[in-house]
Amino acid sequence: MEPAGDRAAGLARRMIRHWRWLAFIVLAIPVAAAGALAYGVLTVDRQALLAPVEMSRIVTDRDGTLLRAFQTGDDRWRLPLDPETVDPLYLRMLLAYEDRRYHEHYGVDPRAVLRAGAQALSRGRIVSGASTLTMQTARLVMEEPTRSLAMKWRQVVSALALERELDKRDILSLYLARAPFGGNIEGVRAASLAWFGKEPARLTPAQAALLVALPQSPEARRPDRDAIAARAARDRVLAVMEEQGVLDRGTVAAARREPVPTRRRPAPMLAPHATRQALARSGGAPEVRLTLDAGLQARLEAMVSERAARLGRNVSVALLVADHGNGEILAHVGSAGLLDEARRGHVDMTGAIRSPGSTLKPLIYGLAFEEGIAHPDSLIEDRPTTLSGYSPTNFDLAFQGTVRVRQALTASLNVPAVALLDAVGVSRFVARLRRAGTDPRFPEGEAPGLAAALGGFGLTLRDLVQLYAGLARGGRPVVLRETFGTDAHNRPGPDAGAVLSAGAAWRIGEILSEVPPPDTANGEGIAYKTGTSYGYRDAWAIGYDGRHVVGVWVGRADGTPVPGITGYQSATPILFDAFQRVGAKRTPLPRAPRGLEAERDQVPAALHYARTATRQDGLRAAPGPEIFYPPDGATVDLGLSDAPGASPAMPLVIKARRGRAPFLWLANGAPVASGPFATALTWVPDGPGASVISVIDADGNAARITLTIR
Repeated sequence: MEPAGDRAAGLARRMIRHWRWLAFIVLAIPVAAAGALAYGVLTVDRQALLAPVEMSRIVTDRDGTLLRAFQTGDDRWRLPLDPETVDPLYLRMLLAYEDRRYHEHYGVDPRAVLRAGAQALSRGRIVSGASTLTMQTARLVMEEPTRSLAMKWRQVVSALALERELDKRDILSLYLARAPFGGNIEGVRAASLAWFGKEPARLTPAQAALLVALPQSPEARRPDRDAIAARAARDRVLAVMEEQGVLDRGTVAAARREPVPTRRRPAPMLAPHATRQALARSGGAPEVRLTLDAGLQARLEAMVSERAARLGRNVSVALLVADHGNGEILAHVGSAGLLDEARRGHVDMTGAIRSPGSTLKPLIYGLAFEEGIAHPDSLIEDRPTTLSGYSPTNFDLAFQGTVRVRQALTASLNVPAVALLDAVGVSRFVARLRRAGTDPRFPEGEAPGLAAALGGFGLTLRDLVQLYAGLARGGRPVVLRETFGTDAHNRPGPDAGAVLSAGAAWRIGEILSEVPPPDTANGEGIAYKTGTSYGYRDAWAIGYDGRHVVGVWVGRADGTPVPGITGYQSATPILFDAFQRVGAKRTPLPRAPRGLEAERDQVPAALHYARTATRQDGLRAAPGPEIFYPPDGATVDLGLSDAPGASPAMPLVIKARRGRAPFLWLANGAPVASGPFATALTWVPDGPGASVISVIDADGNAARITLTIR
C-alpha cells in the first residue's frame, strides 16, 4: 500500500499540472481573442465599411435654409448634416443615454461589457447592453442585425475598425445621418423635420428625449402609430437624464407634460418648380444653393394660393421677385399649387411663352423719349387711324382725342403706342428687347410688325421681369439668376448697350409711378404697368421700386380664355400684395439724372406735338435738319477716365445744317440746348460709352447720330 505521504505528493503534482493548464487556458483565451480581433480589424472589408452613404439631394435658399429634399435611390429620407448644427442638448442626452464613455473608449467599452455581464449573472437576465455608439454606427453602416453571437462579433470588429479609420466626430456624424426613426426616415435631421417640422438646431428637452428614444425601436415607437409607446420611451430617457444630472427635476417635469407628435409632417417643398429645375441643371451635385429667400417664398406661395382660389377653379398664378441691383431672384412661384391638377400646377408659368399684352408700352415710350420723338407732356392723337395697314383700337373701343403722352401711357391707350412704335421703328424696338436679355418669339415666317406694340408675339414672365429690372436700373440691363455660382457668363459686359438712356428710363419710372393703385393698396413709390392679352388669356402686372422688381401673371395654363380677367383687376392686387410681403420698408425710386429735373416741366417747342404719323398739322413737309459732324457711328476720344483726380472730359462740337429754326438738341433723350441759332452744339458728356445725339427743328423734323465716347 502506497504510503500516505506519497499519495499526497502525487496529488499535489497533479493539481499543479491542472492549474498550469487552467492558467494557460485562462491566459490563452484573451490572447486568442485579442489576436482574432486584431486579425478581424486588419482584414475587415474596408471598402464596404467606409463606402459613401447615399444622402438625399437637397436644395437650399440663399442662407442655407432647406427648400426641398429628394428621396435617395432606396426611397429614404436621409439628409446631410454637420454635428455642429445639431442642438447641443440633444447630443449631451444621446451620449449620456447611449454611451457615456464615447470619447474615452476605442469602439468597445470594457467597463460596459463587465457591467452588463455582472448584471446578467446576478439577476439571471439581460439588464443593460454593452453596445457603444460606435458599435451601433457599425451595425447601421454594415446594415446587418445582431441577433447571433457571430453577428455581434462582426459588429465589434467593425466598430474597432471604424475607430481605427475615423475620428470621433466622423463616427458621430455617421450615426446622426443613419439612425432609424421610423418608416423611411433616417438621421436626426430628417426625423426632426418629419416629427417636429423644424431643423434640429433648437430642440426642447422633450423633443430631444424622443429623438434619443426612437432609434432603439423605431417601428414600435413611431409616434404616428403608437403615441403611448413613444411617450413612455421618451419619459424613460427623461428619467435617466434626471438621474445623471443632465436635466433638473423641474425641466423633466415640464418635458413630461409636453405632448408627443401624432402625425408625420410632409418633407419641406418650397419653390417646387425652381428646385426641380435647379437640381436637373446641377449635374448631380448633392446640394444646390439658390438665391431665393425661403421666408419670402413661403409667404408668397401662401398668398398666391389664396388669391388663385378667389379667381376660379382653373385659374393659376405665377410670380417672380428679383433684386434688380444684382439680378438675384428672391421668390419664384411657378403656379398656385404643384399638385393642383385643375390648374395644371406642375407647369411652371414663369417660363411659359405668352402674349405680353400692353406690358411693353413703357419701352416704346422710352425709345420715343430717347429719340426726341416725344416728351412726356407732348400732345399726341388718340383717334381712329391706320398705320402701315394696321388699325389699332383701344381696350374699351373708345378714343380720347388729343391727349398728353404721359396720359396716354398711364391710361394704356393703344393708338398712341402704335403711332410711337411706327415712329421709333419696330426693328429698333425688338433690338432693345433683345439687348435687355429677353427672347421675343414671333410667329414663324412673319416679320415683326406694329402689332408688337400690343403684345402680338410671345414672351415669358421671366423675360418681362428682366426687362423691367433694366428699366429700374436706369436703363442698364441685368441678367436674372437663381443659382449661386452660375450665370456669371451671361452677365452684360462693360461695353453692353443700355436698354434705354438713363433719362428716358427715369421718365418712364416717373410716369408709371403715377398710375393709380387698386383700392386699399399702398402704391407709393411703385412704378408699374398692367397688360391683358387678346381674348382674356393672360393678365399681367409688372412693377418696381428702388430695389425690387415684381412680376405677376394670371390665367389658365392651357391657354383657354378666362372671361373678365384683366391686368388691373386680376393681377395688380396680387402685385401690390407681393410688394407688401417683400418688406414693410420700401426703397424709394431713384431721383432724376443730373440736368433732367430742371427740364421735366419744360416742353420744347419742337415737341409740343409728338412727332408721329398721326399728327394733323402737315408741318413735316419741309426738309429736316442733318447732323454732318461727327459722322454717325463715330468713336470719339475725349480723354475720359474714371480714375480719381482725372482731368475732365474735353467738350465735343456737334454741327447740323438745314432745317428751320429754332432748334432743340437732345443728348440721350435729355434736352441740352435750344435756340434760333443753335445749329451747333458744344457738349460735355457725363462719362464714356454709347450716346445718342438728336436735333429737332421747328417743324418737328429730326436727325440723330450714335457716338461711342472714350
